[in-house]
Amino acid sequence: MQVVILSKRGWHADELCRALNARGHTGCVLPYEALIARMSAGATRSSGLSCDETALLEADAVLARFIPAGSLEQIIYRVDALHWIEDHGVPVINSPRAIERSVDKFFADARLREAGLPTPETFVGERVEDAMAAARRMLDRRVPGEGEPAIVIKPIFGSMGHGIVRIADPDVAFRVLQALDRTRPVFYIQHVVDSGNRDVRAFVVGGRVVGAIERSAARGDWRTNVSRGGTARPFELPAEWTSLALRAAAAIGADYAGVDLLPSRDGTVFVLEVNGIPGWQGLQRATGMDVAGTIVDYVADRVRSPRLGAAVAT
Repeated sequence: MQVVILSKRGWHADELCRALNARGHTGCVLPYEALIARMSAGATRSSGLSCDETALLEADAVLARFIPAGSLEQIIYRVDALHWIEDHGVPVINSPRAIERSVDKFFADARLREAGLPTPETFVGERVEDAMAAARRMLDRRVPGEGEPAIVIKPIFGSMGHGIVRIADPDVAFRVLQALDRTRPVFYIQHVVDSGNRDVRAFVVGGRVVGAIERSAARGDWRTNVSRGGTARPFELPAEWTSLALRAAAAIGADYAGVDLLPSRDGTVFVLEVNGIPGWQGLQRATGMDVAGTIVDYVADRVRSPRLGAAVAT
């Protein structure tokens, strides 16, 4: 295969190139910023989409990895380019539709709830007075067996725990929300599930869970992200948890995904997030599995049998 990896350079892109080369394939890492669309009059060969002079519509597959920050126009253009590639019959993994669903916390949460999956209580809205009322309701609600109630305020777009604020005091919530209101945000507020500062990341590839880790927050922190100092250990998923992870990935339509499961102290397991551009450094270190190789093998299957993609294209 000739596979294009749209991404910035780094460990994950290097791992994918290693796995491709080890299997006799060719991979090249290209930046989204170099995307060029040419549309000439009539159906001529001068029309098409390229990146650093590589014709993307002639690739066997495109792995859509890290999408860099940019203006609204730049982000829309990059995702539209992925749609164009897919429309020309080139498998894009993950698909632009799955990426759109997963990077938007509101859209992802709505899809998960529509699929009947348990997610934490959530408020999304634009008016600061509505957000404050929701924050007060959540902070006033006591759950038997759990500690003091708390909320998290998250950016609707974001990853790796950046920009998340945990609050247990209504006065602090008021000050934070008032400050955020100056940036014209969409407020995204969730009730904190008491999980003992741990969660489980299940890694789904092609409709099966290929591995899972339990992540614990670093001392003095509550975020479990390995990139923020959290620790990870291998975890054997119970059958019910496996079903939740597979249903969550299918609800987003992801070929591969990191599904974050949050076990509460009362035994309920919530689906917290589905990451459509997941990292796997922590999973690989904890389990020793060749995650990039598993992804590449799936890509090869998709190229040989395009209908495999229908299993996740919901």
